[in-house]
Amino acid sequence: MLSSVLKISLALMALSLSAAQAQERPMLEIVWPKAGIIINLGDDPEKAIGVVVKSNFALRPAGQCGESRQCGHVHMKIDPDGDTCNIPGRPYNSMNSDFGGELIKARFGHCPVSTGTHVVGILLADDHHRPILVDGKPVTALVTVTTR
Repeated sequence: MLSSVLKISLALMALSLSAAQAQERPMLEIVWPKAGIIINLGDDPEKAIGVVVKSNFALRPAGQCGESRQCGHVHMKIDPDGDTCNIPGRPYNSMNSDFGGELIKARFGHCPVSTGTHVVGILLADDHHRPILVDGKPVTALVTVTTR
């Protein structure tokens, strides 16, 4: 027979493991556009398209997450290896921190050449715009598209 102290210890360990398993690893993916798709840009100056993302985080406006650790928003860059497609004076092309949600606007009109092959990159950020990290690396998703 197990002593009552050992039984209590095992029960507490089981509770701790259940709580740890309940916290999912942050996940982020681009649902649309699909990789390799050809996108016709509009005539507006921003040449914007909607990018739809999916995450196991609640995507809310910045400052609306409170104590929730599974909450944030996304920052987006076009051609994220550089800064040429960023909004002038900003370190990104777009973000959904004003409204939250799964839709973010990709503004190809900020790129030196809006048509051609581009990489759309998104980053999961916390309530304070800091990257969400897993194993020391930011949670990101990339998709390559062609615009015309």
